Order: sequence, then C-alpha cells, then structure tokens
Amino acid sequence: GDAFAETVAGLAQRDLGRLGAVVVTGAGKAFSAGGDLQFLRDRHTDTPSRNAPIMRTFYQRFLCVRSLPVPVLAAINGPAIGAGLCFALACDVRIAAPKAKMGLTFAALGLHPGMGATHFLPSIVGPQVANELLLTGKVISGDEAARCGLVARTAEDPLAAAVESAAAMAAAGPVAVRTLVRTLRMRQDVGLDQALQREADAQAQCYASLDYAEGVEAVAEKRAPAFSQFEHYR
Repeated sequence: GDAFAETVAGLAQRDLGRLGAVVVTGAGKAFSAGGDLQFLRDRHTDTPSRNAPIMRTFYQRFLCVRSLPVPVLAAINGPAIGAGLCFALACDVRIAAPKAKMGLTFAALGLHPGMGATHFLPSIVGPQVANELLLTGKVISGDEAARCGLVARTAEDPLAAAVESAAAMAAAGPVAVRTLVRTLRMRQDVGLDQALQREADAQAQCYASLDYAEGVEAVAEKRAPAFSQFEHYR
C-alpha cells in the first residue's frame, strides 16, 4: 500500500504534464487477492479506538489513485477479492477477463466491508444487486460482473483492452477530459468521506469480535467458518 501511494505521488509529480490516462493491472495471475493475512490477524489484537484510524489510513493508501487528474482504468486480469475489488471500484472504468473472480467477501469473513465498498458499489450496480453481493459475500465471474454493470465489459486480454480505451481517452481534448474526470468524480464523492468513516468504525467493531477471529483462521486453514457470536436483544 505504501509503495502504491508513493508510485501514484511520483507519477503525478513526474509525468503530470504529459499524462493522458492510467491503467492498473495485477502483476501475476491475480488483480488483487485482498488484505494481508497477518495484517488481518493484528487487527483482532488491537483496540477499536486504534483500528478505526488505522483503517482510514489503509483506505487512503489505495484511494489516492482518485487524486490523479486523468481517467484511471482497472484491467482485472484475475481474482479481485475484498479490498482488491474495492480498489477497482474506485477506478473510473473496469475491464475484466471473462473468468476473473470478483467478490466483496467481507461479511463471509465476519467483517463489515471497507474502502468505500458500501459507497461505490450501490452507485455502480444499483442498491438491490449491491445488497446481495455485500451481504452474501458472493464471488462472481467477469461475465457475470459485466451483466450486472460491475465492469464496463470483458476481454480475453483485459490489459490490452484497457490500454486501447485509455489511448482513446488520452487522444481526446486534455482539458475536456480532465475537467470531465473532476465532474464525474465530484458526483461520486458526495457522501464518500462519511461512508469511509462509517466503514472504518464498523470494521473496528467487527475486529474485536470472536466471529472475526474465527473467520480469519478459517481463511488461513482453508475451511468454512463456524460463526457463533449472535446478538440478542431483550
């Protein structure tokens, strides 16, 4: 995350004058497999009052990509899971491989979603589809994502397709493109800060739960979690 934030900052400082668009893809079989397991374990042993600001800082390491003044395209070449998909949602356009697996699997882990998932997803696919994907943690394919509008389209070579689209954007009038990027993001960003704070607070609460600890260990052991912590109201 720190390296990514440094790359974005360096890109903006070094190449801003001749930057037309940015494409992000995974350096391997996955686009992004999600959070680091040890980082997730550490959150359970920390306090809610510390975890909330830790998560806000974590989100910003990746959401800083929205500070670039040009279109950002995500070429989803493989699995985009959890925070990895959250990052893709923050990009302006998503193009995926037909069989790429995508899922906001937080709830299945015993964790509230974060990094803007609850803000961006409903505006992209609509509230009802977003509700189902978030509440179930369902993993879908690139083809399914295209049908529900989660990605713009699929391509066997998503990187090549994204570069082609980025080149078309970069060939358009740069002043028009940059002002349009600001216009589109301003609409999307209404309420984003409140959503990020709500997510950070909710995640901090979940991190302290027994179910979250069980969910993380289940992932590590590659088994289904056995949740047992239920809330009762009298």
